[in-house]
Amino acid sequence: MNSHKPIFPLSILVVALSAAFSQAAFADTTTPSAENPQLMETIVVNPSADASAEGLVAPYAGGQVARGGKVGILGNQDIMETPFSTTAYTSELIQDKQAKSVGDVLQNDASVRVARGYGNFQESYVIRGFSLYSDDIAYNGLYSLLPRQYIAAELFERVEVLRGASAFLNGAAPGGSGIGGAINLLPKRAGNEDLNRITTSVSTGGQTSVAADLSRRFGEDKSMGIRLNAAHRSGDTAIANENSTLNVASIGLDWRNDHARLSADIGWQENLLKAPRPNVTLGSSVTIVPAAPDSSSNYAQPWSYSNERDVFGTVRGEYDLSDQLTAWGALGMRQSNESNSLANLTVNSNDGSGTVYRFDNTRKDNILTGEAGIRGNLNTGSIAHEWTVATSFFHQETSNAYAMDYNNTLATNLYSPTTYAQPGFSGSTYYGNQLANPEKTAETNLFSLAIGDTLSAFDDKLKVTLGARQQQIKVANWAYTTHAPQATYDKQRLSPLTGVVFRVTPSTSLYANYVESLAQGPTAPSGTTNVGQMFEPYVSKQKEIGVKWDTGSTGVSLAAYSTTRPRGYTNASNVYAISGENRHKGVELNWWGEPKKGIRILGGLTYTDARQMATGSSSTEGKQVIGVAKHQATIGAEWDVPGVSGLTLDARVTKVGSSYANTSNTLKVPGWTRLDLGARYITEIGGKLTTWRLRLDNATNKSYWASVGGASDAGYLTAGAPRTLTLSASMEF
Repeated sequence: MNSHKPIFPLSILVVALSAAFSQAAFADTTTPSAENPQLMETIVVNPSADASAEGLVAPYAGGQVARGGKVGILGNQDIMETPFSTTAYTSELIQDKQAKSVGDVLQNDASVRVARGYGNFQESYVIRGFSLYSDDIAYNGLYSLLPRQYIAAELFERVEVLRGASAFLNGAAPGGSGIGGAINLLPKRAGNEDLNRITTSVSTGGQTSVAADLSRRFGEDKSMGIRLNAAHRSGDTAIANENSTLNVASIGLDWRNDHARLSADIGWQENLLKAPRPNVTLGSSVTIVPAAPDSSSNYAQPWSYSNERDVFGTVRGEYDLSDQLTAWGALGMRQSNESNSLANLTVNSNDGSGTVYRFDNTRKDNILTGEAGIRGNLNTGSIAHEWTVATSFFHQETSNAYAMDYNNTLATNLYSPTTYAQPGFSGSTYYGNQLANPEKTAETNLFSLAIGDTLSAFDDKLKVTLGARQQQIKVANWAYTTHAPQATYDKQRLSPLTGVVFRVTPSTSLYANYVESLAQGPTAPSGTTNVGQMFEPYVSKQKEIGVKWDTGSTGVSLAAYSTTRPRGYTNASNVYAISGENRHKGVELNWWGEPKKGIRILGGLTYTDARQMATGSSSTEGKQVIGVAKHQATIGAEWDVPGVSGLTLDARVTKVGSSYANTSNTLKVPGWTRLDLGARYITEIGGKLTTWRLRLDNATNKSYWASVGGASDAGYLTAGAPRTLTLSASMEF
C-alpha cells in the first residue's frame, strides 16, 4: 500500500528525451548540395513552446500582452476570434516588472487577486471570486507539473489567463479548484538569435539574486534549439527577520522539420523560507477584524520554516498527417518533497492577542500526466470546420505525515509578538504517520475524452464552437497511521461547451458562451460526524456574454457573466453536507496596448456580486461569499520619456474593495489601495546591451490585509508586503 518509488522515474523521462532529440539531430544532418538546393534557403524559426506549427502568438502593440494564446485543446486563438475572455502576459512584461513569481505577473490583472494557501505559504489565485490553487496551474497544457507552493518566474515565457469555467477546454483540475478560471504557463524556447543574458538584483532587506538565460539554435536550417535558465536568490526580505532562498534551473529543447515538431523541458527548483510571516486566523471570540499590523513587522516564530524541492519534465510532439490533419501527444511528470514547521497565529481578542502552536508536515508527490489528440479541417458546403478529438489522463500519488500539537499553545500578540525557542512535541500531540517516512494517503486518477468543432460561416465572420468532454474522476484515500482504506469514489460527468463569436466589423467582436467547470468534490473535515465522507464532484455552470474592440494599437474587452458553484457546510447536527450554491455575477472591463507611441497601458475594472444562496440558515442566506470584494481595479501605464533615449517610467495602482472574513458577514475586512512605481534605462556598457531596472512596490508603505482566504470558504488573513525597492541590471553579450 505504501509506495515511495516514482510512478514514472525521472531517469526514464531523461532517456526518452535524449533518444527523441538524438534521433531528431541525426535526421537533420543532411548538408546542402546540388541535389538538395532547398536546404540553402534561410529559414526563420518562430519559437514554439507547445510544438505547434504556428509557434508563439505574436505580441500585441506595446509588447506587454500577446494577440492571443492557447485555449485548451482548441489550440492558439486570436483574442478577437475566441468566445472567451483571455490574456497572455509576455516575457517582456515579466522582465520589466521584475516579477519573481506567477503571482507577481498577475498583479497586473484586475480579474485576479493573489492569495495564500490554507495553513501554508502556497500562492493561490482568485479569479472571478473563485480560488485557483497553484497545484492546478497548467504547464504547456498539462496540469500540476510545476512546484505546487511557489513557481519562480525564470521557468516561464508567458502567463496565459483564461477567465471563466473550462472543463471542456482543459479537463477537470486535479486539485479541485479552477472554477473561475485557468492559468497556463509557457516554457522558454530558443529564438532565432543567440541569447546570453545575465541579470543581477538587490532588494530591500538585502536579498540578492543572479540569473542566467542562454539559448542557441543549431543546424543549417536552425531546426534544433536549446535554452538554459538558472537562478539563485538568497537573503533577508523587506519583512523583519524573514529569509528566503531559491534555486532554480531548467532546460528547454525543441526541434522541427517540414512535418514534425518536438519540444521538451526538464527543470528543478528548491524554495526555502525561514521565519515566513504566516496567515492570521480569527478566533470565534473576535468581533471586529483587527487592523493590519505594520507592513514590515513579522509575527512568525523564528524556528518556523517551509521547504519544497521539485523535479519535473515534459515532452511534446506534433506531426502533420496531411495538410488538413495533425496529431499531437504530450507526457509530463513531477516528483516533489516538502517539509515545514508551522506556527500560524490565531487571534482570539480584538486587541490582537492570540496563540500559536507547533504543526509539522512532510509530503511527497509523484505525478504522471499526458494527453493525445488529432485536429483537422474540412468543409461541408459553405461551412468550414476546425475539429478536435483529444484524450487525457492524470495520475497522482501523495504521501503525507504530520505532527500537530494544538493543545500546547503559546501566547503571543499580532502587534507585539512573543518569540519562543522551538518547543518539543508534548504528550498530547496528534500524529499522522511518521514525519521522517510519510505514508501514502491519497491517489487521484483522471481520464477524459473530448470532441469539439468550430464552425465558420459568412467569410469567417460567424464562428460557433460546440464540444463535450466525458470526464472520469477516481479518488482514493488512506487513513493516517493505520493505513486503512477510507471512502473512495469513481464518478463521471459530460461537460458541454457552446461558444459563439460574431465579427461585427474588423475591429469589433461580440461573443457568448455556456461552459461548465468540474472539480473534485469535498471531503467531510475532521470534527464532523461524517468525517472522511467524500462527496460527488462539483459542477459549476457559467453563462457569459461580451464584446471586444481592437484598433491595432489598443484593445478593450467587456464581459458579463454568471457562475454558480455548489457549496458545502457543517450543519447544526455537526454533519458536513452539500446544500445551496455560491452564485457569482460580475462585469469585467479590461484594456491593453499602446494608444500613442511611447505610452503603454494595461489594466481593468471588475464588479463581482458573489452571494451564498439556499444555505438553509438566515444568518448566511444572501450574504457575500468570504473574501470576494465587489470592486477591484488595476490601472497601469508606461511612458518613454521624450528626449532621454532608453528611459521609461511606469506606475500601477491597485484598488481592492472591502470583503468579509466569515459567512455571516459580521467580520468586515477593509479595502485597500496600493501604488507601485518603476523605471528602466537601456544603454550600452562596453558595447554590451544593458538594461537597468528600478522598482518600488507599495511606494506609500501601506499596511493592509492583502487577501482573505485563498482556500474556498476560509476566512484567514494575509498581510500585504511592505515597501520594497529592487534594483536590477541585465546585460546581453
